[in-house]
Amino acid sequence: MIHIEDKRKCVGCNGCASVCPTNCIELRADDEGFFYPVVDVLKCIDCGLCERVCPVLVQDDEREPLSTYAAVNQDNEIRGKSSSGGIFTPLAESVIADGGIVFGAVFNKRWEVVHAAAHNVDELASMRGSKYVQSEIGECYKLAKKYLGEERKVLFTGTPCQIAGLRRYLRKEYSNLICVDIICHGVPSPAVFKTYISEQSKRLGFDIKDIKNINFRDKRNGWHDSRFVCRYVTKLGESDIVQPLSQNLYFKGFIRDLYLRPSCHACPSKKFKSGSDITIADLWGVENITPELDDNQGVSLICINSEIGQYYFNKIKKETKFKKIALTDALEHNQSAYSSAIEHGKRKNFFAAFGKEPFHSIITRLLKRTLLMKIKYRLNNFFKY
Repeated sequence: MIHIEDKRKCVGCNGCASVCPTNCIELRADDEGFFYPVVDVLKCIDCGLCERVCPVLVQDDEREPLSTYAAVNQDNEIRGKSSSGGIFTPLAESVIADGGIVFGAVFNKRWEVVHAAAHNVDELASMRGSKYVQSEIGECYKLAKKYLGEERKVLFTGTPCQIAGLRRYLRKEYSNLICVDIICHGVPSPAVFKTYISEQSKRLGFDIKDIKNINFRDKRNGWHDSRFVCRYVTKLGESDIVQPLSQNLYFKGFIRDLYLRPSCHACPSKKFKSGSDITIADLWGVENITPELDDNQGVSLICINSEIGQYYFNKIKKETKFKKIALTDALEHNQSAYSSAIEHGKRKNFFAAFGKEPFHSIITRLLKRTLLMKIKYRLNNFFKY
């Protein structure tokens, strides 16, 4: 029976609830807005399946990628709508062209991030772009298993812990499954994001239902200077909230590790332990690695982790510009591949105030730099050169 004593030891993948034969496990949100399994002990038959599929209790070995590439989609329109080089789309299109199904994170009508299935190319649009919120897997593990059993190809994308959870849940290898994960910094609380969006909408005089699109990494000013953009519609027409990421309060709290899931500070899926076939990320530092690909519209880092991953990347090479690069260069600016996020010293302060104070006032107060901090920051930068 799954029993959570330390919240750092639950990634919220939903594997335990998905595998339970008596449906006695339900994921419920805690005070921080993260989902954890709750067991109905009267229904539990002590089969132990929930513990055997847990990617924290049963972890795979550390790996290194077989090869690494810098790559961009040659379709500039698709790349412009993607967070980095737009490589997800041709991978997904190749699977759908073979009659397969693609799973990925999308916004639902309430602007919550959930996993969903795409059955055609048009449905892939909502899966593009980074979403800095932990997604709800829901029934997607079960659906993936169903389609795999029907011998349809399945591409499942997610965070490393979600991919690890899927593979543990399936409990066998499938030749028609391709798993793609990302190099993950950590996942923020869904409740925090919902509060942020709600406050923003009220402040500007519109409702959440008036939102038309949210883009965490808009490239209107280029990939190196991405913007948070929220488009909404009122009686006066369409308008955009446009903010540099350095000025967006939600992104500030995310990147400073103020409200990540507790398990993100002790991630069990670092060092390519998820079992994914391909890992995708932004290729930060591309200007020094392969500057000929850097046109400020985004470059993807592609880590090939298996023969299946290499097979699918080979299938889409003609649609990309790519260059093989060294692993050390590839991961120099992507330390999240190996290291968990360090918990912010004021994380407890944030959640003690969350729901009692406005989000913007908590962030402004907790992340305000003192004069001493500013001096230390400038001295540290000075001595780097």
